[in-house]
Amino acid sequence: MTEYITSEREQKIDFVNTTDLEEGAAKVIPKGGYGYIQSGAGDLITYKNNVKAFDKKVIVPGVLRDVEDPDTSVDFQDMHLTAPIIMAPVAAHGLAHVEGEKYSAKGVSNFGSIFTASSFASTTLEDIREAGGQDANQWFQFYMSKDNGINDQIIETAERNGSKAIVLTADATLGGNREADKRNHFTFPLPMPIVAAYQSGVGQTMDAVYKSAKQKLAPRDVEYIASHTDIPVYVKGVQSAEDAYRSLESGARGIWVTNHGGRQLDGGPAAFESLETVAEAVNGRAPVVFDSGIRRGQHAFKALASGADLVAIGRPAIYGLALGGATGVEQVFNFFKDELALVMQLAGTQTIDDVRKFTLRDAW
Repeated sequence: MTEYITSEREQKIDFVNTTDLEEGAAKVIPKGGYGYIQSGAGDLITYKNNVKAFDKKVIVPGVLRDVEDPDTSVDFQDMHLTAPIIMAPVAAHGLAHVEGEKYSAKGVSNFGSIFTASSFASTTLEDIREAGGQDANQWFQFYMSKDNGINDQIIETAERNGSKAIVLTADATLGGNREADKRNHFTFPLPMPIVAAYQSGVGQTMDAVYKSAKQKLAPRDVEYIASHTDIPVYVKGVQSAEDAYRSLESGARGIWVTNHGGRQLDGGPAAFESLETVAEAVNGRAPVVFDSGIRRGQHAFKALASGADLVAIGRPAIYGLALGGATGVEQVFNFFKDELALVMQLAGTQTIDDVRKFTLRDAW
């Protein structure tokens, strides 16, 4: 296998928006790795609609509202966050930077938010915890093994390394039709140490990686995880009220609305189109996390106003990692926070609680 050489940068980034980040990262990340990170499934219809869907709602400006210096911070469970913007789980950060998840975790921790480590990380949970710091807020995204003995070991490792939630990904029991990977003949050049007991990662296609994990997921799997840990279990990949009910009834203590960034089922709904329905079904019984398509502060605002407790970003943070290391990741999070604060003031909202009470209007 050809040696995989990627970014070693640790610097401030000169960028205006997330399009700049995407274009810059394409020049730094090797073609196969960039194609894996950037692209989506099939004709990219759902991938593109994830961003377009936000335009179906508008934010009517609020004036004479006595607002100045909006506060983006939130208290979530036992954590104080700089903003309700967290790191979504993304596989193999080492594709974008030699320090991989270590620098991502450091950047997110420096910003003051939650880092969600993927089962398919290119770094151990021990190293991720050390990089983020002992007081870092970290969650663990779980692809279950077909062997519950291995599952028990992985859960125990996550708990031992300070994970404050287990996020079961339920929408990726096999890989979507990712044509960029096929064109690039992409196979993983890096190991996956967290799941080494059932998948090495090196030399494998993404489809092979997914197929090595458990495919036949059911409510009993949520029940199993919940019975083997005291930390909250979130179900990630929920896009309908029915699946929200099923998840909560199985013991989930959090719901994650996402379509995997448009990387799984092309032709499905944009994630934002599903958010309000799912949030209404949950009805405050559990936190709702949202991702897929967040590229602007106004997108975060609209998601929060539509029922999300937290919003998560993936690709933009990985682009920041490639272009600027830990510093770049922190910059990207500050970009979203600053844009969110600007939108909050123009909308006449002082706090995140105000945003959650804000009523969006359908676009003309």
